[in-house]
Amino acid sequence: MGTGRVSGTGRAGTGRGMLGAMAVVIVFSGVVQGYLTPLLPELGRRLGIDGVGQNNLYLLSQCAFAVLTPLLSRLGDLYGHRRLLRLALTMVAAGSLLMAVWPTAATLTVGVVLQGALVGFFPLLAGILRSRAPERGRGGISLLVGALLIAIGVGGLVAGALSERHAVAGLWAAVPVALLALVAGLVLPDSDGPRGGRFHFGAAALLTAGLVALVLVLAQGGAWGWASVRSLGTALLAAVVLGAWVAVELRARHPLVNVRMLRDRRLAVVSAHTFCAAFGTIGFLGANALFLGADPAVTGYGMDLGPQSIATVSLAMVVAGFAGSTATPRLARRIGDRAVLAAGGVLVALGFLGMTLFHGTLPQYVASALVVGLATGLFESITRTLSAEVVPERQTALAVGLNELALSLGAAIGAAVIGGLFAAHRLGGAGGHIALAGYQWSWGVCCGVALVGAAVGLGYGDLRSADPRPAVGVRPLSPRRPSDSPTSPNSPKEGLV
Repeated sequence: MGTGRVSGTGRAGTGRGMLGAMAVVIVFSGVVQGYLTPLLPELGRRLGIDGVGQNNLYLLSQCAFAVLTPLLSRLGDLYGHRRLLRLALTMVAAGSLLMAVWPTAATLTVGVVLQGALVGFFPLLAGILRSRAPERGRGGISLLVGALLIAIGVGGLVAGALSERHAVAGLWAAVPVALLALVAGLVLPDSDGPRGGRFHFGAAALLTAGLVALVLVLAQGGAWGWASVRSLGTALLAAVVLGAWVAVELRARHPLVNVRMLRDRRLAVVSAHTFCAAFGTIGFLGANALFLGADPAVTGYGMDLGPQSIATVSLAMVVAGFAGSTATPRLARRIGDRAVLAAGGVLVALGFLGMTLFHGTLPQYVASALVVGLATGLFESITRTLSAEVVPERQTALAVGLNELALSLGAAIGAAVIGGLFAAHRLGGAGGHIALAGYQWSWGVCCGVALVGAAVGLGYGDLRSADPRPAVGVRPLSPRRPSDSPTSPNSPKEGLV
């Protein structure tokens, strides 16, 4: 297979052509992740979806991410990465088209669930890349991450510009990119690694039911009453089902998610830190757009921004995240991995503390949002790198997948908690706006969880890896400076998975 050429079968080779096709897929993922959030306030006004309902749409997408993360990754290992990638591309394209052609509250709900399949793009592409061109691993991942970050910002900006004159026009932003991504999925080669095992349907059912029950009680507990029979019963159901899922996974010969790996305390620390950081940085993104779009004349707070202006703020946060991600390797060499983990948590906390104290003017609020954006790039880079490096080479994909599940769960539960706080502080009943106290409580909770993540990160340096051998493509750690492990930037969600 030659570099940068297309094979005789019409599929991309192992060089630039393959990476180019992968970049198109990742750009589609970035556009989908970035284009809907700035449209939510205007779409809500047009379609009659109040602030709580708008946040619940974002919550639903995060829940879909959490459920589909292990399902698509595991199915790709069993039945082929390219086959599952094509399925995921079809699902996301169908959801995007449905929302654009027929925009209603119901179709947006179905659409965001289908779009949740984008969580499979990155791990499935990584499986193909590692199999077909392992020598391009770090360079290829860096290229895909850069494409993802740029697409998230540009996708939101384009959608916002389209919606300035017509609220639903921005929903078409993802459709032409979807067509290009479907073509790219057809020309990509398949991975040629060994396949084996079986899909654990019981574990998948338990995980899905447990996550749905958990997110439901967190989102609706305030409206139901936290001490009500409905809330307590749903919480108990979530605990029992998720406990049963863990027990099943521990006994399974072919687990859906290898939770046994959390016995490696370093991986457990990284995954716990990922959960805490994602809780606010990703879980609050939907609410961030709602605050920016709120009309002060009606609510007493907010910036009254249109879709394009909200998208510009989101783009600025993405740029800050890119800066944080690219700075992480140098920062880790200077102060060490443990310090970078702790610093990421502290930065997230400072950003949300700034929102709590200084939200009266746009410059003040945006300054705090940029701190959150910077911290997002920092934590996503360091946690993805460390999750790969603390395990033997043969477990690299499993460890990264476990960390991605922690990210998706943190984002979903964060969005659910914020939705619950919004529901508890809604004025005027159904259809009323959210009181400022709902945002203040949300900022405070995100700040507190981030500080927990910082404290967890401080425990990383005191632990020893279960296997000191570095993953493929990773330089051995220096015996004099354990912090000299290289890090590489990664995306917000494809990671996502």
